[in-house]
Amino acid sequence: MFYLDHRLTIIIGAYGSGKSEIAVNMSLAQRKALPDKKLLIADLDIVNPFYRSSDCASVLEEAGIRLVTPLYAGSNVDAPVLPPDMYVIFDDESYQGIFDIGGEDMGALVLGSLKKRIENTDAVIYMAVNSLRPFTSDAEQIAIMTNELAAAAGFKIDGYINNTNLLEETTAEMLSEGEKKILEASAITGIPLIASCVMEGVEIPEGTLKAGELFRMSRKIHYAY
Repeated sequence: MFYLDHRLTIIIGAYGSGKSEIAVNMSLAQRKALPDKKLLIADLDIVNPFYRSSDCASVLEEAGIRLVTPLYAGSNVDAPVLPPDMYVIFDDESYQGIFDIGGEDMGALVLGSLKKRIENTDAVIYMAVNSLRPFTSDAEQIAIMTNELAAAAGFKIDGYINNTNLLEETTAEMLSEGEKKILEASAITGIPLIASCVMEGVEIPEGTLKAGELFRMSRKIHYAY
């Protein structure tokens, strides 16, 4: 299972790609697979977006997952201030963790600021792609976004996660079409598609998706007014 393969899994992507939903669901999946492991999820959406993993604090706490949030999470302050306790993932090898990196280029720059720490950790970087969102709606756009995020972060991206969706309106055909676009982008960038995310209630006939793992999720994050 791709979400168990490394001590630190980092999720990046364009606005609206569903990074936070993936990060929360992945963390909960880790808990089921590793009931006795010390787990951490760091919400590094420092630009204060509408959807963020911090909105699931009670769910994560109930699962025994340590949540690390920006110092101004839940406020109207947009400040690039990294929480000091996020560094536990680098200093305590008994932890396994997920970083939810938000803010496109701003988030990628934050990732770049941790370059030396990450390079000395068993870490992997995945890019979430929703091909039904602007700026990642075809293979060329996905490749351009990939290169921009990688350049800003100073890291190569290790894999794509197909998160093509329209929330409750998602269909198997949408996911399949998103997969095709991402595979075309893979041919351009050389980055493999490692998983496709499917929300509960969406039926996926056998053979619909051709590449990577199927990662079932349930909606945990709702619009913050």
